[in-house]
Amino acid sequence: MRDATLVTTPEQLDAAVFRLQGARRLAIDTEFMRESTYSPQLCLVQVASDADCWLVDPLAGLDLAPLLATFADRARPKILHAARQDLEVLLNVGGSVPGPVFDTQVAAALLGLPPQVGYAELVARRLGHSIDKGQTRTDWSRRPLSDAQLAYAADEVHPLLELHADLAAALEAKGRASWHAEDCAALEEPRLYRTDPADAWRRLKGLGRLRPAEQAVARALAGWREQRAIASDKPRGWIITDEALYALATLLPANLQQLEQVRSLPPAVVRKRGEELLGLIAEAVESARDAAPAALPQRPTPEQTRRIGLLQQRVRDIAAALEISPEVLATRRDFEGMVLGDPGQSPLLRGWRGEVVGRPLLELLG
Repeated sequence: MRDATLVTTPEQLDAAVFRLQGARRLAIDTEFMRESTYSPQLCLVQVASDADCWLVDPLAGLDLAPLLATFADRARPKILHAARQDLEVLLNVGGSVPGPVFDTQVAAALLGLPPQVGYAELVARRLGHSIDKGQTRTDWSRRPLSDAQLAYAADEVHPLLELHADLAAALEAKGRASWHAEDCAALEEPRLYRTDPADAWRRLKGLGRLRPAEQAVARALAGWREQRAIASDKPRGWIITDEALYALATLLPANLQQLEQVRSLPPAVVRKRGEELLGLIAEAVESARDAAPAALPQRPTPEQTRRIGLLQQRVRDIAAALEISPEVLATRRDFEGMVLGDPGQSPLLRGWRGEVVGRPLLELLG
């Protein structure tokens, strides 16, 4: 194991924070569990500077406020890989997103590697090191942590410092450091990590195939499920599964007997929440009778599909010239937004993408 100190006492944490506050950069990783909770349960925080590595155990009853304040101090970059999940769990614990962020996965994508390149692959490609992934599926909530777990945790965070130096230099050489900084700044927006129950239906797929009343019920059920999941800190699927949600939306049960016929709905849910669900369904059906159906993505016409294809090809050409993946520049949703909506309002017209792809696409649309 690389040199690392396990932090389990307030005195050790004070010493760690004191040292970290003098560092010029911090590499951060977290280990968490979320199989049985709505919010991720933070189990370990790994943080390395050029001088030290600390493995902070949140389950030892520590007050992490000083550590999280250090993460929020913008005097030094915070280096993470595929930062979104780590930032989410740190936001949930500390109430703020660490920053400024240097995401090594985002940097790699801007340098031509696969957009979702894994950490071990990136370390192997850029640094020539191998990382032991033997503890990837370990239970980080169990104590005491084994020597193998501690070694793995330390080895996960140390290479981030070397990656930072390598990738930052490569981005500067290609003139893309500002692109990376802009994309990483977007990761610091807290709204990325919170789901408003009113918007929970957006996670569902295939709503466009449902009739208006069925759509209204699915939306209502998705919001109800999200509220229940948040309140009980349980996974959405433990409240009701997507399968059960769609079954309720399409069958539209009107009484308990009909509700009991929904096979994907557990009997315990029918007993405890049956009347509540029936009321929710009836209210949604009633509201759909007088209201226009909720705005859902429209299907493009053949001509619109052709125009979307033209935009996609233009981006593929630009990406090939830049030697990066097209999806780093724009998504299918971006293309559809420009063709089906107001192209002048496209997010592709903002920031560095505006110059690289947004304006060329706007010109192509005429």
